Amino acid sequence: MNAHSSPSPLSSPHNIELVLITGMSGSGKSIALTALEDLGFYCVDNLPPELLASFIALEQSHRAGKVAIAMDVRSAASLPGLPARLADIRNQPGQQIQLSTVFLDATTDTLVRRFSETRRRHPLSVTPAEDGHRALTEAIEYERELLAELREQALVLDTSLIRPAQLRSHIKELLGSRQAPLTLVFESFAYKRGIPMDADFVFDVRMLPNPHYEAALRPLSGRDAPVAAFLAAQTEVVHMEAQITNFLIHWLPHMLSDHRSYVTVGIGCTGGQHRSVYLVERLAKAFSLDWATRLRHREMDGWPVAPIRAAPTGP
Repeated sequence: MNAHSSPSPLSSPHNIELVLITGMSGSGKSIALTALEDLGFYCVDNLPPELLASFIALEQSHRAGKVAIAMDVRSAASLPGLPARLADIRNQPGQQIQLSTVFLDATTDTLVRRFSETRRRHPLSVTPAEDGHRALTEAIEYERELLAELREQALVLDTSLIRPAQLRSHIKELLGSRQAPLTLVFESFAYKRGIPMDADFVFDVRMLPNPHYEAALRPLSGRDAPVAAFLAAQTEVVHMEAQITNFLIHWLPHMLSDHRSYVTVGIGCTGGQHRSVYLVERLAKAFSLDWATRLRHREMDGWPVAPIRAAPTGP
C-alpha cells in the first residue's frame, strides 16, 4: 500500500469526500489516482477491502476532507464483499461521506496490447492450479467476472481509445468540482472505431443526411456554424434531436430516483465529426438548463474545455 500525497488540514472532522478508483488491470488506475492527487486528494493505492471501514474512520477522526483509494484484483480474495461494504457506507446515517466509484475499463484487445508493450505480468496470471499459469486473455476475462458487480455500481470510463493526458483531464473535470445529484455526459463517437463501453444509452444517427458529402463542409466539424446550419435545416435531424430529448426527459427522473450519479449518452455517426458532434453540442446545451452536464467528442483531437454545469434547481 503506497500513499501518494501528504495529508491536508481538517476542515471538518466528520466530513469526507471519498473516491474509489477500480477497474481492469492496465486500464489506467495509476493515471487516475495521480490526477486526483493533483486535485488535493489524499491517495492510497491497493487498500485491502477489509480495511476500508477502519481506514475511513481513521481519516474522519484525523484528516477528513478528500480521499481517493484504488482497489483492484490484487485483493481478489476479499473483492466479493466490496459491493456490500460500499452499500453500508452509502446507507449508514450520520457519516457524512460523499462516495463516488469510478470503474476504468478497456477492450480485451487494448489490454493485451498494453500488457505486451510493458511486458508486465497480469496479477491473475498465476493460479493455484497444478500448471500454475493462465494465458493473458484468460486472466483478463476472469478479471471481468470478478469485477462485474463493482462495474454495475460505478461510473464507467472506457480508456481504450484515449491518451493518458485525456484520461487525467476527464478525471479532473468529473471529480474536481462539487457533484450534482446526477450528471449527464454526452459523447460523440465514430462507429468505425467501435461503440464506447461506458455509454448507458447509444443512439445511432448514421441514417441522417451527411455533411461529409458536401465539399465545403467536409473539412469542418459539427461545432462549425456552416455544418450546424446544414443539419438544422434537415427535417430528419430535427426529428432525431426531438426524439432523443423526449426519451431522456422521460427517463432521467427515474434514473435519479434510482440513485444514479452519472448517465452517459453516446451519439454515433460514421466518422464522429459532423452529425454526432452537432447533436451532442445541441443536447448538452439544452439539458444544461436543468441538469449538470458534460460533453466530449471522442474522435476529435482532445476533449473540449467544458466544465460541469450544475443546474440552478433540480428537475
